[in-house]
Amino acid sequence: MQFTPELSCPAVKLSNGLQIPILGLGTSHDGGYSHDAVVYALTECGVRHIDTAKRYGCEEELGEAIRESGIPRSDLWVTNKLWPGDYGYKAAKKACLDSRSQMGVEYFDLFLMHWPESSRPGCSNREMRAETWRALEELYKEGACRAIGVSNFLVHHLDELKEDCSVVPHVNQVEYHPFQQPKQLIKYCRQEGIVFEGYSPLAKGQVFSNPTVLQIAEKYQRTPAQICIRWSIQNGVVTIPKSIKKKRIQENCQVFGFQLEQSDMATLDSLHDGRHVTWDPTNVE
Repeated sequence: MQFTPELSCPAVKLSNGLQIPILGLGTSHDGGYSHDAVVYALTECGVRHIDTAKRYGCEEELGEAIRESGIPRSDLWVTNKLWPGDYGYKAAKKACLDSRSQMGVEYFDLFLMHWPESSRPGCSNREMRAETWRALEELYKEGACRAIGVSNFLVHHLDELKEDCSVVPHVNQVEYHPFQQPKQLIKYCRQEGIVFEGYSPLAKGQVFSNPTVLQIAEKYQRTPAQICIRWSIQNGVVTIPKSIKKKRIQENCQVFGFQLEQSDMATLDSLHDGRHVTWDPTNVE
């Protein structure tokens, strides 16, 4: 039986006019990769936004799942990311085109620098970010990527990039959940016209045992996951939950048929304690 989403997924407008769906499906090597789950998300749950990275090691399989779904490429939003091992002008251009070939797509809707730190000795992080970003700017102008952005970048990384380059990132994808709310970074991104995108919205499962989240979930007769994803979306954050379980994916998509009251939004806002459940870029120069 086909699952019908409660309501269609809204989109957020990028500075170049493109519309990115506010809810996507993350893919990763952590916990494995499920071809069937991706096909299910696309064909049964109405997912139209897929987020991946070369580092996750599933580009080829993901491309096959997209083709198997039968959904026209123009109806999908596909994000990929560049790992620091491929930073540098020539290496970045080659890696993007190789990833494109590996997935069997003509373009990426969004291509991100995955991390602000360079892995090349003898070159400062700032210099390497600028050199790599110039490659992304060219890929953008050539149409290999419809938008370009960064991931795990903080305010000082973005400030330097703005000084060194000509295209302001369209997106910054950062860890975001009730326990990790980088409000100054979000404010900066919005002032600069950078769309803020959040990954790990369920704090790698830590929200499931939080008494406040559980209490709010009971009030709305929703799951803790749905409450946290809804909170993220209501804050205007493009949200990327990951799962390889069909039931979880379906659950994560059922977040448009209800709205959290302002008092409950404020309660969830108050849960911030600064914890990271994944990489922390704080000490990257």
